[in-house]
Amino acid sequence: MAVWLLALLATQPPPGTDVFLVSLERRGAALSIGPATNLTRRPGYDNQPAFSPDGRSLFYTSVRGGGPGGTTQADIFRVDLANGQTRPFTETAESEYSATVIPGGREISVIRVELDSTQRLWGFPLSAGAPRLLLERIKPVGYQTWLDPTTVGVFVLGSPPTLRVADTRTGAGRVLLADIGRALQRVPGEPAIAVSHRAAAGEWWAVRVEVANGAMTPIVRLPQGADYFVWLPDRSLLAASGSTLIRYRPGVDGDWKTVATVPSVKGISRLALSPDGRRLAFVAEDAP
Repeated sequence: MAVWLLALLATQPPPGTDVFLVSLERRGAALSIGPATNLTRRPGYDNQPAFSPDGRSLFYTSVRGGGPGGTTQADIFRVDLANGQTRPFTETAESEYSATVIPGGREISVIRVELDSTQRLWGFPLSAGAPRLLLERIKPVGYQTWLDPTTVGVFVLGSPPTLRVADTRTGAGRVLLADIGRALQRVPGEPAIAVSHRAAAGEWWAVRVEVANGAMTPIVRLPQGADYFVWLPDRSLLAASGSTLIRYRPGVDGDWKTVATVPSVKGISRLALSPDGRRLAFVAEDAP
């Protein structure tokens, strides 16, 4: 969650968004989707979906009332995908955003906005136990992607924002790339991170960044409004533009190809893929 949005929360509600779920079906090279189910369906900010390690539930950030002095409060919620039952996962005096499963499947990491407004990376166990601070010195953190149980790529807010790789054992981090966007994804099975990067004014690319030395390789230019992307099991990229899901296959496609337009939704943004690659969660604007 960016600093500007945290300040905005103090004066007005964040934009209304819901979390949706669709199935993905592959037949050869073709990709199709099933009907969209609204998992949250309430006024207000429900965003930042992430699947549990077993794919049976989904974490998401929900901003609701009840904070100190009547202010809004962000917590992580968890919805059971079998029955739709939703429960709070964090209920703290602080606000938590951007749940991400840590490799090993025993914890999720979150961006916690501490009581003095410091934004740092914390870990919450999936079972009982107290949360722990993962990176003491690296702040303010906005987003994260994990490479292994102790190595994490983080979006650090600034002018410009930077991609850093950090080791939770030592707390040390180093800058890999500047002027990045909010999309951070590990390149499947490789020591590299795919991130959105501003190459010029109004021109954003998905690029590959090597963790070892920060070497950057362009992958594909992102369409207008396509802020997020995920890797599919066939190593193609899935993104969204408006209400349309689009796909790019490196080395095969010359540009993005339409997968499907999702009926009755507007402004698809964040995407999350289930561990088996058969379901996609996405965020869109609240229904009227």
